[in-house]
Amino acid sequence: QVQLVESGGGLVQPGGSLRLSCAASGRIFSIKDMGWYRQAPGKERELVAGITSGGHTNYAGSVKGRFTISRDNAKNTVYLQMNSLNPEDTAVYYCNAVVNQYYYWGQGTQVTVSS
Repeated sequence: QVQLVESGGGLVQPGGSLRLSCAASGRIFSIKDMGWYRQAPGKERELVAGITSGGHTNYAGSVKGRFTISRDNAKNTVYLQMNSLNPEDTAVYYCNAVVNQYYYWGQGTQVTVSS
């Protein structure tokens, strides 16, 4: 069984930074695309950033220039560095990965941006 476990969420003031991590564990043969999504109260889940196994990245327009996605293939881990956070970034952040050709989701980690 494959699991994705996120960490690094929390409460931060506007203008602050957080770094999220998501580690895949279990019987893993391959990991292709990895990404971060978020869901704010009353809104649909949206893609924040994605990264391919080759390191190509894409970002939602609202986070471009502020967030950076990266991955460590040796550790089966994807990261999301979030800078210049604002209250509109408040949401539950979910990790997603294609592991052994199947999609998996993490349990989510809360990010709250508030003064």
